[in-house]
Amino acid sequence: MSDLKIKRALISVSDKEGVVEFARELEAMGVELISTGGTLKTIKDAGIHIISVSSFTGAPEILGGRVKTLHPKIHAGILFRRGLTGDMEQMSQSDYRGIDLVVVNLYPFQETVAKPDSDDALIIENIDIGGPSMIRSAAKNHASVTVVVEPADYGPMLKQLKENDCSTDFEFRRECAKKAFSLTAEYDAAISEYFILGKDVDNSECPDGFALSLEKKAQLRYGENPHQEASIYKLQGFTGPSLLNSEQLAGKELSYNNYNDLDACLDMLLDFSEPFACVLKHANPCGAATGANVAEAYRKAYESDPLSAFGSIIGLNKEVDMKAAELLHDTPFVECILAPSFSEDAYKMLKKKKSRRLLTLDAISNGRSDGELIYKYIRGGFLVQSADDKVTLPADFKVVTKRQPTDDEIKEMLFGWKIVKHTKSNAIVLSKDSATVGIGMGQTSRVDAGFLAVKRAGDRAKGATMSSDAFYPMPDGIEIGTDAGVTAIIQPGGSKGDDQAIEAADKANATMVFTGVRHFKH
Repeated sequence: MSDLKIKRALISVSDKEGVVEFARELEAMGVELISTGGTLKTIKDAGIHIISVSSFTGAPEILGGRVKTLHPKIHAGILFRRGLTGDMEQMSQSDYRGIDLVVVNLYPFQETVAKPDSDDALIIENIDIGGPSMIRSAAKNHASVTVVVEPADYGPMLKQLKENDCSTDFEFRRECAKKAFSLTAEYDAAISEYFILGKDVDNSECPDGFALSLEKKAQLRYGENPHQEASIYKLQGFTGPSLLNSEQLAGKELSYNNYNDLDACLDMLLDFSEPFACVLKHANPCGAATGANVAEAYRKAYESDPLSAFGSIIGLNKEVDMKAAELLHDTPFVECILAPSFSEDAYKMLKKKKSRRLLTLDAISNGRSDGELIYKYIRGGFLVQSADDKVTLPADFKVVTKRQPTDDEIKEMLFGWKIVKHTKSNAIVLSKDSATVGIGMGQTSRVDAGFLAVKRAGDRAKGATMSSDAFYPMPDGIEIGTDAGVTAIIQPGGSKGDDQAIEAADKANATMVFTGVRHFKH
């Protein structure tokens, strides 16, 4: 494929960043410019010679600007095949002229949907029709036409023209076409998502079908293991708190495993409004606690299992002040710390260890978004489910033992119930004073998970609350806890062995409540 000389360019952009400077450079190279509406005015007001699409087509813009570029002279000018005799003859007979460069970006549909005050009429009006049509036409005919869809590509485009006598080479046009088709696919996916899921509604019901649009944000050093390739992509249209919107203040680049662990960390942080801290390894909590402030919360969370905390991910849901920073700084080998913000002094101290990554995400303070869908890739498809965001309140408790829980035990069970939800199943969490003291997770046997939790808790199991993510089918799991000193138990209930579990709790004078809700996390 030969280089393509740019003689005529159509410019029609919603995002006008850099467009005047770009147009001025094109004009200086002798490129004829045509444009529409606001773009035409912006460029013309800058003293650059440009003609209107209406002048080019001989047809006025109509229907309040809805129909401007949907005209044979536009699309024939873009789509005709240079060098093909039949196409050339038809263009000549109809007095049509070629368009060699199409510079178009689209109406801000996604941005309009995201605005709280946007109604359906405004959103519909921001569905671009002519723009995607021109982009697709130019991208299809990239053998002869160059298409530019974002201001970031103005520089590379001008570089091509200056180095190639106002021409572009085929490889450049092919890359531009690839980006163009990705843009229109993403745009159509966003429109489809709006029509399927709507705006400001509970989207927890799985739709019959939808398109996922992913934007590559970064190439990662490697995947779970060094021999695996990995990248991270942003799900277009997602408006909830996301690591993709966080800011990394210090430390080396994040790895695949860092992102996985940090996402589990963020998920926990969003469940708490009071000062809270969590310590995670391999997407599992090894410590979690609330406190009067984040320093106290972190101290309690770390003391849950200092051995497992080595090489951990730490999350805090309030600003990290100097008091908390001193504790964090003294913690051996921390991979990452995620918080809404760091005080200036705290940041200066914590950034001293170059291997420690510091991330901020303001949206932690906003809590969880309603109606999120969770996607899990399996070979050839996805499992899709609504988020496990059900909130359990004391009114939901069904006390099944002879002894009623005290107010302190109710508070502790609510805390432990939140933590066990984020722990890989089979999961048992022992907690005391709103802090974990022993966690057993990821076991094929609930009994083994109980043994692990009790072993890690040691003497701290005395007077602790035991939380189980699923029911106890037999009394042995209850007995492991009560033999270690557990006095309160929270679990879903619903097993054929419930009566035996209740009997075991009564025998130990423990209180036990059923929630009717299971929290498996595989």
